[in-house]
Amino acid sequence: MQPSDFPPLLNIACTHCGSRAATRLFIPHEEGHACEQCLLDRHLAESGAVVVIDSLYGQFVEALTEALDAREKETGLHSRRTACLTLVLARRFTEDAETLHQVYWGSQLHDVGKVGIPDHILLKQGGLDTAEWDIMRTHVDLGYHIVGKLPAMGDAAELVRCHEERFDGSGYPRKLKGEDIPLGARLFAVIDTLDAMTSDRSYRKALPFDTAKAEIVRMAGSQFDPMAVDAFLAEEAALRTMVALKCNAVNLP
Repeated sequence: MQPSDFPPLLNIACTHCGSRAATRLFIPHEEGHACEQCLLDRHLAESGAVVVIDSLYGQFVEALTEALDAREKETGLHSRRTACLTLVLARRFTEDAETLHQVYWGSQLHDVGKVGIPDHILLKQGGLDTAEWDIMRTHVDLGYHIVGKLPAMGDAAELVRCHEERFDGSGYPRKLKGEDIPLGARLFAVIDTLDAMTSDRSYRKALPFDTAKAEIVRMAGSQFDPMAVDAFLAEEAALRTMVALKCNAVNLP
């Protein structure tokens, strides 16, 4: 790789961690700017929805998913953000630390299989044709086999494999239906849609939270588990706050 292949550093730095990475979003905060990761950490700490992963392995996964998001030109820390938001919903159903750990890492690694998708498909502007969609859909099984090789990550791997399933059975890769889909994947599906709709895309600007909320409620029972939608509505205030971190980011070059 050449130096030009790496994202540039910015002239602005996070007042908490010092990061100047152009792949992160920066929000005005306390006489300076804070990166999205630090503000997500703070919000989760204040809410009590924290999964502490203080290890070289955990730091590597954080860096890997940040790099994958940058490759796909996602908004900020898409993978980590969706993992944190999914964790907020998951805590309504369990306080078991190991279960929350699996949901967190499965959500963060949900798209790791896209490492095997060619750039001309992954980064294509406009719609994919049938053959290209067939290739794109392989990312869930690719991700499942990657995460499944990690020690004690079986449930996380299942979330990766099932994150494109739909509650009515019309998803992929196995057309699972209802409670045959792991709970973590059903919760993640709601959050992934929320994050996608409230993020900028090449073909449209980010949509308001209320627009995303209306679509999620409309799709309860078809795309989404009604129980997951109920959890979303119950945690609406917290989710609004965390989505606002992304939407209030400084528009940096």
